[in-house]
Amino acid sequence: MRALLQRVSEARVEVDGEIIGEIGEGLLILICAMQGDGEAQADKLAAKIAKIRIFKDEDGRMNRSLLDIGGSALVVSQFTLAADTKRGNRPGFSTAAAPDVGEKLYEYFAEQVAAQGIPVAKGRFGADMQVSLTNAGPVTIWMDSEA
Repeated sequence: MRALLQRVSEARVEVDGEIIGEIGEGLLILICAMQGDGEAQADKLAAKIAKIRIFKDEDGRMNRSLLDIGGSALVVSQFTLAADTKRGNRPGFSTAAAPDVGEKLYEYFAEQVAAQGIPVAKGRFGADMQVSLTNAGPVTIWMDSEA
């Protein structure tokens, strides 16, 4: 699985003008299931994200995790993280998991983040979503379950 983490002071996702997920301080997690991914990859990524130390401590150093600050996560599916841009000018997405597998892993991943003790809000798989955020820092980190 691939994830793009954005440290936020606030974030929300809308579908058809309705806010369906919203958080204050925490992480916006854009997530993509890749071909061959399963629950093991989702478990690994959820555990790592819960503990990654990218929030400031009292000295201003990135030394605190989402768990440490009592932050929330907004989990949004984004198959375009699978983009292959090696050839031509149009990205290919053949390395992304099939939609039915991707949706199951997206839901499972969100459950695993919540199981870490983190409040989770979500987008809607496959929907045309409008995502708004205030990137704190800015801090944006790319993660892969294979790393």
